[in-house]
Amino acid sequence: MKVKYKHNWWSFIGDMGMERKLLLVFLVIITLPLSVISVISFKSYTQSIQGNTVAYSEKLIDQMMDGVDDYIEDMKRISSMPAYVNDIKQNLIRSNRYYAQKKLTEGDTDNSIVAPGDFDLLLSIQRGIEGNISFINNIKRGTNSVYIFDAYGNGYYSAKDGGVRLDLDQSYKFWSQQVKDSNGEALLFGTQAYTTNLQSTRYAYTVVRKIVDGLWNPIGLIAVEANVSNLEFQVAELDEVTHGKSLIVDEAGKVIYDSDQKLLTMDISHTSLFRSAKGAAGSFYDTVSGKERLNIYSSSSKTNWKVIISIPVDELTRDVKLTRNATLVATLIIIVLALIISIILSFALTKPLTQMIQLMKKVQNGDLDVNFRVKRRDEIGLLGHQFNRMLARIRQLIQDIYRIEEQKKEAELHALQSQINPHFIYNTLESIRMTAEINDDVEAADMISILGKLLRYSTSDLSGHTTMKQELMYVRNYVELLGCRYPGRFVLQIDVPAELDDYSIIKLVFQPIIENAAYHGLDDSKEHMHLSISCEITEHKLQFHIRDDGCGMDRATLDKLNDNLKRETPPKKSINGGIGMKNVHQRVQLNYGAAYGIEVFSEPGEGTDVILSLPLPGPQASKPETERSNLL
Repeated sequence: MKVKYKHNWWSFIGDMGMERKLLLVFLVIITLPLSVISVISFKSYTQSIQGNTVAYSEKLIDQMMDGVDDYIEDMKRISSMPAYVNDIKQNLIRSNRYYAQKKLTEGDTDNSIVAPGDFDLLLSIQRGIEGNISFINNIKRGTNSVYIFDAYGNGYYSAKDGGVRLDLDQSYKFWSQQVKDSNGEALLFGTQAYTTNLQSTRYAYTVVRKIVDGLWNPIGLIAVEANVSNLEFQVAELDEVTHGKSLIVDEAGKVIYDSDQKLLTMDISHTSLFRSAKGAAGSFYDTVSGKERLNIYSSSSKTNWKVIISIPVDELTRDVKLTRNATLVATLIIIVLALIISIILSFALTKPLTQMIQLMKKVQNGDLDVNFRVKRRDEIGLLGHQFNRMLARIRQLIQDIYRIEEQKKEAELHALQSQINPHFIYNTLESIRMTAEINDDVEAADMISILGKLLRYSTSDLSGHTTMKQELMYVRNYVELLGCRYPGRFVLQIDVPAELDDYSIIKLVFQPIIENAAYHGLDDSKEHMHLSISCEITEHKLQFHIRDDGCGMDRATLDKLNDNLKRETPPKKSINGGIGMKNVHQRVQLNYGAAYGIEVFSEPGEGTDVILSLPLPGPQASKPETERSNLL
């Protein structure tokens, strides 16, 4: 029954008139692609917007965190200044000596009670320390307070806005306990709430460091404190661009700063938002209060603080929905216009066909004297013209059938005579193939093959990495190509341990050195030039010796070459168009660090030994990359 139903629908469509079929075809052809394109465009645009938002937001977060990291690094530098200011150290020593003596003489009595004779001494110590603190506090814009304590917890401070902690004793005990085993390194503490002497609650993050004397004996402690308002402008700017809300947390899940300043100092480590932000950077979706959000996060490698931006998906797709609605309206307008045009075209196309059908019915009844009136040169006009010719042809066939048969036989004979003999084509192609085999030049083909390998390898990005095995294979191909140009002149020997085959190395480090030896060190008095690459694994690095037994260099040329390698000038191409030894030296140092590179040893007539230093395989190899990123 179901099959019959489908068959009836198909029969219904098949029995429709031509005009209705054309309307249906036009409607489907126009409506379906536009609808599919609209849906695909909406989804693609939505995904593109979200992907671009993630990428752009990650860049903004990284830029913001770079600024925060720089600010905290400046705070750490400020915290190290007392170690270089003798006036502070001497006054701290005086303060320690005073309170130590006072403790011996008075026991555990209250240190806040000052003897009349000691007032001038304490005032001198206070002025000596706090004067320098005021100077330190003015170095960095935005620093809230700087506190310096002696070894007995007596505090000296300077605050730009007058807001000083009321809980200095408790803060000192906490800070001194935390930095007890820090060996003089600066420690960063996240946002803490405190009450000031102005009876206001404030939030600040702090850098704390022990102060030591010349013999590394602790003589005090410094705390450099920055108000979280220093983050407010950067976070507000980030929120304005992303139309979201930002949250800064430390690695333990404690809130450093949030856009609404409602979660300061709270522990959100138990929330799904914090648990979902795994790894250094990424993005994920969640739903809060029935609204879907896109969360983008990135971490600082210096402070381990993490920034999480939550952007409502409705905010992301707002422009997309406007585009979708505009597209739907445009699609409906186009469909309506297309339908009107389709009706006009259908009527214009089917009217001549209806006339032709009426003429055909007359022919069917035996009337061969009808004629279709051709008005245009379109397909219908051509069909009408052919219809008229067909009728004329029929009339002629009836009158002269024998003559037509004779002409048909002559036409068939002419067609047979005009055919091309397939055996002739086959034999000609076989002759071309045999001629190609006879003239095959194997040596030229090999040279072209080697050259192709060299070009494919060498034209790729020089900053890319490859394996030691592929790099040495490239050298072998290059020397083999040299052998084709200078038969028998070059002998290459490579002695590199097999365990270094998978060693990651930047491209084109050996070939420029071999090329330099071949073009500048070739001794015409010797029948062969021996080239060798060997590896020496030392305690700290890999040393590759690229040797040749060519003409060598005198001391002046050698010194000039080594000095040129050490100079930080842009590398020039070699005489023969290569990338040059200086280029190799600078690329090695940029990728692996200043401890690595090229050094040349040579004696006139004895050849040249180029030592290429690279990092050891394993964890050591990744360290120079980190140094390089820090330099950049």
